[in-house]
Amino acid sequence: MTRIYTRTGDGGETSLFGGGRVSKDDLRVRAYGTVDELNAAIGLARAAGASREIDIVLERLQHQLFDLGAELATPDPTSPAAAHALRVTPERITALEQDIDRFEARLPPLRQFVLPGGVPAAAALHHARTVARRAEREIVALAARDPLNPELLKYVNRLSDLLFVLARAANHAAGRPDVAWVATR
Repeated sequence: MTRIYTRTGDGGETSLFGGGRVSKDDLRVRAYGTVDELNAAIGLARAAGASREIDIVLERLQHQLFDLGAELATPDPTSPAAAHALRVTPERITALEQDIDRFEARLPPLRQFVLPGGVPAAAALHHARTVARRAEREIVALAARDPLNPELLKYVNRLSDLLFVLARAANHAAGRPDVAWVATR
């Protein structure tokens, strides 16, 4: 039987793909940890009752986020582990843009900022969008220190846009209008 615990991280370090150990608060671990959190947030959106059409997109995104996390966890692009890692490609970004365009075409035009919320799936998607923005900030910080595939940052940026559109689409499909932000005085 394989156990889930290894005890190798008890001292506050973790292993990266391709070898090497780093502190669990290393920028790289923060980046792929936030991507993992984003994946879980998308799982919550799926569990909250996203439509079948949205759910299909979200499942694909979850698989791609595992790929993205593996790429972030593989610091040495020449290592044997990197040879097996799937890299984020321009085609994946194009697919996100196509999803954005497809869903946005069915929505009323956005004329003002909207408050996160609505039906449970939309609220969960809005939350996932904010986690995506944090993942983006973590990747920016890592990229300032270590060379990264530039498509990673583009992917996460576009992903947050898609999650926003999907949140609006979930509300629209449920007949629930977006709640416009009103400045308080």
